[in-house]
Amino acid sequence: MATDFPAEIKALRTTMDSVRDVTDLDSLRTQIADLEQQSAAPGLWDDPESAQQITSQLSRANAELERVETMDSRIDDLEVLVEMGQEENDADTLAEAEKELAAVQQAVGELEVRTLLSGEYDQREAVITIRAGAGGVDAADFAEMLLRMYLRWAERHGYPTKVMDTSYAEEAGLKSATFEVNVPYAYGNLSVEAGTHRLVRISPFDNQGRRQTSFAAVEVIPLIEQTDSIEIPENELKIDVFRSSGPGGQSVNTTDSAVRMTHIPTGTVVSMQNEKSQIQNRAAALRVMQSRLLLLKREEEAKQRKELAGDSTASWGDQMRSYVLHPYQMVKDLRTEHEVGNTSGVFDGDIDAFIEAGIRWKRNQERAA
Repeated sequence: MATDFPAEIKALRTTMDSVRDVTDLDSLRTQIADLEQQSAAPGLWDDPESAQQITSQLSRANAELERVETMDSRIDDLEVLVEMGQEENDADTLAEAEKELAAVQQAVGELEVRTLLSGEYDQREAVITIRAGAGGVDAADFAEMLLRMYLRWAERHGYPTKVMDTSYAEEAGLKSATFEVNVPYAYGNLSVEAGTHRLVRISPFDNQGRRQTSFAAVEVIPLIEQTDSIEIPENELKIDVFRSSGPGGQSVNTTDSAVRMTHIPTGTVVSMQNEKSQIQNRAAALRVMQSRLLLLKREEEAKQRKELAGDSTASWGDQMRSYVLHPYQMVKDLRTEHEVGNTSGVFDGDIDAFIEAGIRWKRNQERAA
């Protein structure tokens, strides 16, 4: 069946109209002009933190504007390509137009999803913690598989990451791991990955070859910024120091540089061991602790609003995805119903479709509420 190019291009333009409305290009251009003026100020770098914030904001705003303008240009070029192919009845040109149409549709879809990320912290970088759950050594191995999956996803996109803490299990895998994804909108994208993940497979650790179900929990929090007002009194923090260690207990540090920080009122615990010094680990732990307490505060406020509204619905983040490797192969998101059969691709970081479906699902849930 021949592609209805006019209808497809019209649909793309309609989507871009809504993207432009949400992005508000006029306000974006005004913001860019203001930031350019601030960045040109003679004493800008007298305050390095403020300068870094201004230049980062300018870079993000310019990238956002360029993203929208480039997409409009690509749709215009596609329309010209289609007209050339149809006027000359050139099959090769029309085949090229087919490929470009598919590429533009995917890019516009990704841009549309970006416009759905309008939450208070969606633009932030993210801190992700993965913890092994029920399932013994299989759960620890699953936690390590998930860590690799997310790091590979970030690598595919060229996003910088930093592993902050790893706690190895005795036999194989990880008890827990914490890492950052240092790119704007990392939190908005990855927040839909929070919840309980389940793996079903023939256990490689069972000498009788039995099927095993194991679980891992994924926590995603926004990384705090200098403007966030989260002050933690020192008397509310308990700080323990210990020696960093790698797999099998092998020492990777000859000094007590690792830090375990506990927020006494809430019982929140953060461990950091991957920096070189105790001071660096303490600073990293404090930043993650502030991020967790910031999110905890927001969750408490949201819970109070739900109680006032009479909403007793459970959190959407629980039991969110199943990874089945036996007796068949399938990864299925239990909230969005999105599923794929290529399990190896998913574990190799091909999770964009799950993230996009999760963002759309979450936005629909918020609208319904």
